[in-house]
Amino acid sequence: MGTLPLPTCIGFPDAGRGGRGLHWGMTSTRPTSVGLPSLAQLRALLAVADAGGFSEAAAELGVSQSTLSEAISKLEALAGRPLLRRGRTGTVPTPAGERMLTHARAAVQAAGDALLAAQEDTQLRGVLRVASFRSTATHLLPPALAAFRAQHPGVTVRLMDGETVGGGQELVRRGQADAAIVIEENWTDLRLTPLVMDEYLFVAPARRGSHPVTPDDLGEPLLLAPGPNSCNLRVRGYLRRCGVQQGRVTEIGEDSVILGMVAHGLGVSVMPRLALEPLPEGLVALPLPERLMRPLALATLPHRANLPVIRAFTDALLAALHRPHVPAPDPAAALPGGASLLH
Repeated sequence: MGTLPLPTCIGFPDAGRGGRGLHWGMTSTRPTSVGLPSLAQLRALLAVADAGGFSEAAAELGVSQSTLSEAISKLEALAGRPLLRRGRTGTVPTPAGERMLTHARAAVQAAGDALLAAQEDTQLRGVLRVASFRSTATHLLPPALAAFRAQHPGVTVRLMDGETVGGGQELVRRGQADAAIVIEENWTDLRLTPLVMDEYLFVAPARRGSHPVTPDDLGEPLLLAPGPNSCNLRVRGYLRRCGVQQGRVTEIGEDSVILGMVAHGLGVSVMPRLALEPLPEGLVALPLPERLMRPLALATLPHRANLPVIRAFTDALLAALHRPHVPAPDPAAALPGGASLLH
């Protein structure tokens, strides 16, 4: 799953204008409050900072660049200093702009949440942004999304890449995602709803056979996903505990490429079970010498977890995970101590 767009706020269909979407209202010259920025100006700042440029942000908001520039200029006049800096690589916030971004996100999010909180559970509308790993988006989310859409057709779900730098948890913290499937850690600033425990497996050519894996097997050329994401860091920590030399690790960006190379005897790998569903021909997937799990959870901001639309999605996801046809690992409540996930 490639990088997905990062919208800056939840929008609602405009029933008074034919249901054509969110209207930002940045053409008005009348301030909403003397000396205070308008929500439209704060949205403009967030859009440019997230997109890295005025043209990209204008396209995201559906306004002209001149309208966007005017909104930023008025916001900078209120702040009394530049908030954005244009350079060769794009537009980035100044130090003052960076300090403003956190509060701008909170203000825009709070305004949207006020409308979300007023909705009835049976008449939900708007956009819900969910960040996910590729494997969970492939195997865990589709049944939940289908059930959620059937129950709440007025809500549009936007899937986002949860494998970006910082992970889905950072997208939730910054207000760019409403919920994210993450590997559970001891984060006190997030509401974490346990989902499933996913086991990491040793992947090798099928001709190796199914005899138990030893630490020596991990010393072969290892092919792993790249980057400092939570999944990769978890695997590398395990390898260090097993005494595996990290210099023998080759990083490859696509899971399918890794599996193809392993099938042709070019190395071995360690991957979560969900990433191996279904296991391609020519491969064998076996338990590691010591079990390594990734506890998957749904992360939300605590003060937003009970918004009707987020609560409804959480309920739909939990219900879907307990249906027999979902190819998911054991429920979190059943682990640790259960049987191996590979039979």
